[in-house]
Formats: sequence, C-alpha cells, structure tokens
Amino acid sequence: MFGILKHNNNRNGREPSQLINEKIRAPQVQLITHTGENIGTVPRRKALEMAQDADLDLVMISPEGKEGIPVVKIMDFGKSLYEKKKKLAEAKKHQKTIQVKEIKIRPKIGEHDYQTKMKQAIQFLNTGKRVKITLFFRGRENVTKQERGMQLFEKINKTFEEHGLLNNLVQEKDARMGQFWSRVYYLKG
Repeated sequence: MFGILKHNNNRNGREPSQLINEKIRAPQVQLITHTGENIGTVPRRKALEMAQDADLDLVMISPEGKEGIPVVKIMDFGKSLYEKKKKLAEAKKHQKTIQVKEIKIRPKIGEHDYQTKMKQAIQFLNTGKRVKITLFFRGRENVTKQERGMQLFEKINKTFEEHGLLNNLVQEKDARMGQFWSRVYYLKG
C-alpha cells in the first residue's frame, strides 16, 4: 500500500487534497494508529516506518493539532477515498431536484392552443414539477400589457380551478421584465 499512492490518484490531474506519506514535511507529528490509539508526538520518519510496517498509508488529518503539531493517522487511504465517494453518491441519490417547466403564451393565443398549453401545464403540475407560465408581448401589445396580462392570468387561474388544482396551488410572485410577464405555479406538499 505504502508505495502505491506516491503518484497522482485523481482523474483531473490535481494532487489529492490530503497530504499522504512522503508529502508530509513536518519534522514532528502527532500519530494516531489504524486502531484509533493516540501514540502522541513522534518524528515523521518513525511514523512513516510504522505505516510502512502496517502496509498502510500515513495520512495528514489536520495541519495543526492542539499543540500546533500536525495530526496524522495510519490508514488505508484508497479505501478511505472510496468510502467518501460512496457516501457522496448515496447522498446525491437521495437529493430531490426541482424541475421548472416553462410554457410561453402570447396575448392573441387561439382557444385551442390555449387549451393545449393548459393541458400540458396541468400534466406537469400533477407529476410534481413546477410550471412557469410566461406571457410575452411584442410591439404594440406592450401598451395593453397590464390589463391583458391580468385577464390572461385570471383565465389561467380559472382553468386551474376547473380542474380542482387552485386550492392546492402556490403562486410565486410575478416577474415582469420588458416584454415578458411570468408567474410560477406549483402544488403544495
């Protein structure tokens, strides 16, 4: 084990974040054995020999312990990295990602197109996704943006109410930027 980790072990070519074996340069170190026993302050050379005798690696745990001396531990560094990577993968697996689906609507949208867009929005909401409905205005439509935007959002709310979603629906604050007016919807829980 001792000689294996002398070279770079990371894929991206950077050095490992912890100092191991000969890369530890402090003359004195506080040594913890692989069984967890605290040996105390020993010369670096002796700590390296003990790690080599145990067929394990000498890994720096902390650059400064209580007495200002680096704390090192005799351990299987490759196994330690593997377990750490496995824990990160397990934590990532249990993370919940929030998906936001965007639906764009123009003020002069036809009734059939509107119904199709609302069907999509309801389907997204029922599968647990957030829906961002964006109204976008062009040219002269910007003049009637305030009143036409309110009418469209009222119509959208009425559609959600007809499908029994409005009581469980949360609306985030509207975002108005230039030609766009958007609102995010998601189900409670």
